[in-house]
Amino acid sequence: MRAIITGQVGLDKKSFLEQTAKLAQANGEDLVIHHIGDMMYREAPDVRPGRILDLPLSRLNSLRRAVFRDILADMNNHKHVIVNTHATFRWKHGLFSAFDFDQLAAFDADMYVTLVDNIEAVHQRMLRDHDFEHSLKDLMVWREEEILATEILARSIRRTAAAKFFVLSRGRHHMTSESLFRLMFRPNMKTVYPSFPMSHVMDLPDILAQIDAFRNRIAEKMIAFDPGDVDEKTLSDLAIKAATEGKAAITVTVNGSPMSLKTADILQIVPDIDGQIYARDFMLVRQSDMIVSYIPELPGPGGGGKPGLSSGVERELQHAHEHAKDVYVIWKPKKDPSPFITQTANKVFRSVDEAFVFFEKKGYFQPHSLFGS
Repeated sequence: MRAIITGQVGLDKKSFLEQTAKLAQANGEDLVIHHIGDMMYREAPDVRPGRILDLPLSRLNSLRRAVFRDILADMNNHKHVIVNTHATFRWKHGLFSAFDFDQLAAFDADMYVTLVDNIEAVHQRMLRDHDFEHSLKDLMVWREEEILATEILARSIRRTAAAKFFVLSRGRHHMTSESLFRLMFRPNMKTVYPSFPMSHVMDLPDILAQIDAFRNRIAEKMIAFDPGDVDEKTLSDLAIKAATEGKAAITVTVNGSPMSLKTADILQIVPDIDGQIYARDFMLVRQSDMIVSYIPELPGPGGGGKPGLSSGVERELQHAHEHAKDVYVIWKPKKDPSPFITQTANKVFRSVDEAFVFFEKKGYFQPHSLFGS
């Protein structure tokens, strides 16, 4: 397996990939990871850390080609190879590519993956690690460019069948380094889009606990492309609320540390947040083998309420059905689901346990690995 891993600056892909390498080593897999940035710094010892992108494009391109030649020379010595790089750069030179078609064609990757993360986390790492003036808007645009450019590469480099392409979150809730390991080394493991209501259950802790338990079981047994792992809607809601209260800034917790963000800066990217959620979630559905939707019963008079079926969940189910994905629904309400659910679903279950017994009988699970195993 040969994989190209892309993602914007500020993701700290190296530490993420090192966790995947540990899993591979623990499972006896011969995996080597080439970090293009580190290799370029070794090739150019006169360049101070964090300043390589300030070089003239001509030297930057020649450095990149030199280190990629080393990768091509070494790749047949290992069964599995990851190249950690970027598809694009949005830097002081403007927007420019970070690859050469001829070298990528020679590498002939089986899989391309673009890592993404919550924009406030990317912003925090940019402030910590890079002396580069940027806005939240810049980071949002850069992320879209990285996804699109990588997808184009995956679809166009090979002359025969296109390489696989995935968008994968670094993960706010789940250990997605293992998801990358599974994508590479567990090819028969099912990829799943876990669908669930989000915004209108935020004030219902019991329902949130049910949803989190469902998400955790999906992530444990299958490869989960969880839409909640990049959840910037919370950020925009906080900014909109702050604006109505006349607050110039909000404080959020990012990677365990408090961080202050200007309300106006977040309001500027609210349309981007909404648009990217819409586009990215549908992309995650399309890259999955199946969708599993958890529909809770909302609290109501007498202990039973209406189904927690949001418009977003309905759209995701329809999108999956239209793209010939397997559609499964876990329906918790006492009231029976409508034909709009039953006619698009392969099967409707009344509990998570019932669904997982079915999935196991279908052979959807494979032995999986955990850190420390």
